[in-house]
Amino acid sequence: MNIYQDYIQEIEERKSQGLHPKPIDGAELLSEIIAQIKDSENAHREDSLKFFIYNVLPGTTSAAGVKAKFLKEIILGESNIAEITPSYAFELLSHMKGGPSIEALLDLALGDDKNIAKQAAEVLKTQVFLYEADTDRLKAAFNEGNEIAKELIESYAQAEFFTKLPEAPEEVKVVTYIAGEGDISTDLLSPGNQAHSRSDRELHGLCMMTPEAQAEIKALQAQHPDKSVMLIAEKGTMGVGSSRMSGVNNVALWTGKQASPYIPFVNIAPIVAGTNGISPIFLTTVDVTGGIGIDLQNWVKKVDAEGNVIRNENNEPILEEVYSVATGTVLTINTKTKKLYNGDQELKDISKSFTPQKMEFIKAGGSYAIVFGKKLQTWASNILGIEIPTVYAPSKEITKEGVGLTAVEKIFNKNAVGLAPGKVLHAGSDVRVEVNIVGSQDTTGLMTAQELESMAATVISPIVDGAYQSGCHTASVWDKKAQANIPRLMKFMNDFGLITARDPKGEYHAMTDVIHKVLNDITIDEWAIIIGGDSHTRMSKGVAFGADSGTVALALATGEASMPIPESVKVTFKGDMKAHMDFRDVVHATQLQMLQQFGGENVFQGRIIEVHIGTLPADQAFTFTDWTAEMKAKASICISEDDTLIESLEIAKGRIQIMIDKGMDNHLQVLQGLINKANKRITEIKSGEKPALTPDSNAKYYAEVVVDLDAIVEPMIADPDVNNEDVSKRYTHDTIRDLTYYGGDKKVDLGFVGSCMVHKGDLKIVSQMLRNIERQNGKVEFSAPLVVAAPTYNIIDELKAEGDWELLEKYSGFEFNDNAPKGAARTEYENMMYLERPGCNLCMGNQEKAEKGDTVLATSTRLFQGRVVEDSERKKGESLLASTPVVVLSAIIGRIPNIEEYKAAVEGIDLTTFVPSIKELVTVGH
Repeated sequence: MNIYQDYIQEIEERKSQGLHPKPIDGAELLSEIIAQIKDSENAHREDSLKFFIYNVLPGTTSAAGVKAKFLKEIILGESNIAEITPSYAFELLSHMKGGPSIEALLDLALGDDKNIAKQAAEVLKTQVFLYEADTDRLKAAFNEGNEIAKELIESYAQAEFFTKLPEAPEEVKVVTYIAGEGDISTDLLSPGNQAHSRSDRELHGLCMMTPEAQAEIKALQAQHPDKSVMLIAEKGTMGVGSSRMSGVNNVALWTGKQASPYIPFVNIAPIVAGTNGISPIFLTTVDVTGGIGIDLQNWVKKVDAEGNVIRNENNEPILEEVYSVATGTVLTINTKTKKLYNGDQELKDISKSFTPQKMEFIKAGGSYAIVFGKKLQTWASNILGIEIPTVYAPSKEITKEGVGLTAVEKIFNKNAVGLAPGKVLHAGSDVRVEVNIVGSQDTTGLMTAQELESMAATVISPIVDGAYQSGCHTASVWDKKAQANIPRLMKFMNDFGLITARDPKGEYHAMTDVIHKVLNDITIDEWAIIIGGDSHTRMSKGVAFGADSGTVALALATGEASMPIPESVKVTFKGDMKAHMDFRDVVHATQLQMLQQFGGENVFQGRIIEVHIGTLPADQAFTFTDWTAEMKAKASICISEDDTLIESLEIAKGRIQIMIDKGMDNHLQVLQGLINKANKRITEIKSGEKPALTPDSNAKYYAEVVVDLDAIVEPMIADPDVNNEDVSKRYTHDTIRDLTYYGGDKKVDLGFVGSCMVHKGDLKIVSQMLRNIERQNGKVEFSAPLVVAAPTYNIIDELKAEGDWELLEKYSGFEFNDNAPKGAARTEYENMMYLERPGCNLCMGNQEKAEKGDTVLATSTRLFQGRVVEDSERKKGESLLASTPVVVLSAIIGRIPNIEEYKAAVEGIDLTTFVPSIKELVTVGH
């Protein structure tokens, strides 16, 4: 059977699932299809034509190379296909987005046939995905006096690829659809357990919400064919929890419009909204697709005659509806007045949805075209020696005289691209910045690879200091899906220039370390900007932004990111931490105390949390920065004392050296370069030439939170509150309770110590607790399963050297084996300890899960419905989040302990305690 027949068989199999043919990305299959098109008598010719025209992925896929070559043959008259005229071939090339298509068009534009050259130039004027090889050809031709090259460069300087696009519509009619009440996690739009199918967009689209919801959306579209369906988070925020380009892709697939008639299942322009707006990372992803995200504020806090907030018996603000967006409501979005209307009634000013920059994204069909367009315009203007014509909206620049800089403002000013010398920008300014470190994770990596192909990128930007492709989200189970996807991903990323967790050649041991931990180690400068394909890209050095797979691709390809400088909230500490408390309790208490201090308003949402952690090394401080994703912050920055930062950098150097010793460095010696940079940074700090980053003493913050350590007297638990009568209060991370609330009798079905929230100290706590309980009771018996997953291999190596791993092995009923990894996810658990492979494990929800309906107590960050545990018919699954000692003790006794039991169990154990810095960590005199 030949490859085409294999494809036909696959099409039949997909048809049974209600799916269309899978888009073609391989050269071998497309070459066979072209051979059948050329054969006028071939029985498959008609289908082959359709596949060739409508079902080939663009960009730099190997299929795109074959397609571009054939279209060039048709234009030159070397192949004569009745159904594809030369002018139609040009049209098809214009939709191929770069790479081989640009090469073919340049061949034609710079060729000898003037008529063909002119047509090719007209297509090239619409293209923006040009790379150095392309612009070098144009520059060389221009210098040789080529008229077409001159015409093209002049067009690029005027940005005609943008100016000649149709304007964004003034009015957008929408019909509403309530996707859920309360915060909507991206898990609802793109479930973690379906991560394996994300690169197959049509198949993955079937997992959005429920089949019933999909049918309801289709019914609304049938009733309102002239309107877009707007997905809404009623009484909540849309898109919390993860970055999920796949979530936005799914929304666009169901409610958006097709980007090109010749590119299957790539839709753009989704419209999403939330009572409390859109999660910052998710909103960036909406911009990638030229969509619209709206902060509805259709429910507000009820106030009395004096303006005081009215509260219920639980002391929570009572909300009242300002206007209805119930499913089926027809509304009008006016992009000119920047307001939302119901008929003639003005409902809301939505100016934030239509900044000049966002209007450009909508016009261009997404933010990539703007980023590449600006680079191309700058290049062309430089070639012509002219000032860059004003085409794009000027970047918003805010400078406040006499006001100092926060830490994030300092980092953005240092890394800004194209900023006038001496210019200093404050929060709210739009900035292009260079990105130092980039991370791609494995369940979104295939999409990042697709995005890189679609923007015709073939090699990592030389200005990126280091980039890493993880294998942690698929570490738990090496099943057929992982075996099919992960090696392919690792080869692509390794070829592209990333350090990869798995060696495509198989020469070094696979490293399934949690991506955030690796990025935290390879960040060797607290002035760095990090972009990572996961919402928990929250480093304790530098400022890190979790991002969708597309933004990660953009950072890898260009070494840049564009965003406004965020506002900051300053967090400092006072008082003393009790000996029996763990730092995780401080993290939870920060959220609780912040909400208490600001009357229930989450001042962290969408802002930078500048935490003056001072004395905690990077590993432990990461517990705080990691959790800031759950605080709904845009990012977090740690302010450290000089000695603490040096200690963190020395640890990072050691971890990077381990990666080098394994053989993970590439031909560019990226990892060695990071060690060299770390050594330079340490020298700067020690000499006083450039101390650790601190904000200015007169910096301006949106708010300041002071965490009272004296007030933290019991372990704190984040509770999903699954039975709250108010649906909007369920599955948020804002319900923080102490042990006493549970009365010592809440049953725990499974404990989980793992994910990026734990460090080496947590694993030592596990072993010390087992030793404690053995000494107190004579033996250790588990009343519930305890799953333990170290985040990194080096932690296990260190625990082995220090004798802790041996104790963990003694009490475990299962220990991972890299030589024989699990081929299927565990569905049932025994009351024993499981030592699982380093990686995300239960936290990710795409491989391992607890048994349905379980009450899980975990150190992780995920309490969303269905993520760690699904509901059963008998009860709702719930994932409560707590410190390591609370989780371990709960698994042993089978319930959440009371405070006396807890204190006895941790007696004499060195918990992750925290003594706040006694210094004021600011720069004076700025």
